[in-house]
Amino acid sequence: MPTTPLVRDLLKEKQGELTASERKLSAALLEDSLVAGLQSITRLAELAEVSTPTVIRLARKLGFDGFPDLQAAIREEIAARMKRPLAKLDTARADPRDHVVSRFASAVSENINRTLDRLDLAEFDRVAELLSDPDRNLHLLGGRITRSNAHYFFNHLQIIRPQVTLMDSSPSVWPQSLLDMGPASTLIVFDIRRYERELEKLARLAVDQGANIVLFTDAWGSPIEKCATHVFRAMVEVPSSWDSTLAINFIVETLVAEVQSRRSDSSAERIAALENMIGASRIFRG
Repeated sequence: MPTTPLVRDLLKEKQGELTASERKLSAALLEDSLVAGLQSITRLAELAEVSTPTVIRLARKLGFDGFPDLQAAIREEIAARMKRPLAKLDTARADPRDHVVSRFASAVSENINRTLDRLDLAEFDRVAELLSDPDRNLHLLGGRITRSNAHYFFNHLQIIRPQVTLMDSSPSVWPQSLLDMGPASTLIVFDIRRYERELEKLARLAVDQGANIVLFTDAWGSPIEKCATHVFRAMVEVPSSWDSTLAINFIVETLVAEVQSRRSDSSAERIAALENMIGASRIFRG
């Protein structure tokens, strides 16, 4: 798990202190998820159309002694973001003395605590208000691993309020959903490493339609951040060959509680109507 500020975050935090040339270099790094920073200082400067001294000045403004230290941090960040399941499994087996249940519980607990430490409560309230607005239509979608998170969120939101849609997992039918998106639409996307290009493309098309994006991602940040209006980052690493989405679901369940609280009267009526409908329909009985 990242224990020091990520280069991507430092670049965003320092924007107000950068010169025009440094902002140009920063944009070049962020555009390609920092991959451009793996090149030589000369090649990076050429790519961003700035001078090599500009590269050195930016590195120092970010808190590094020079470009080699910045590049080392970029390399470490990219390696952590792209860590493959087998490599994660080797790490998980490093200490066989503790039972996996204890190690997993400890990791999940730390993930939730560190996610909470980084959670912007004002941002949380803004998203809760957005999701509580009955005039907005909500579309939810997750990736290969996070599809269950999207489905869970959908199951609760569609009981609490109307105009909630769980998008099909097949990209071939996404255009139909995009047709119904506009300025009154919110696309809620779940995307953790290894990030899915199809989801990024969908998010960009949704923004082109006028929709805004609420993104749930990991500590390193999905490329969808570049077009998202609201972003929640959660810690995901556990002693397993797979990442854990329990910290993400912690935020999801808290949002469900807050949205229901904000729509207490209307959601109570909706839930009561649902119960009556189920009771009147024998096909739902065992």
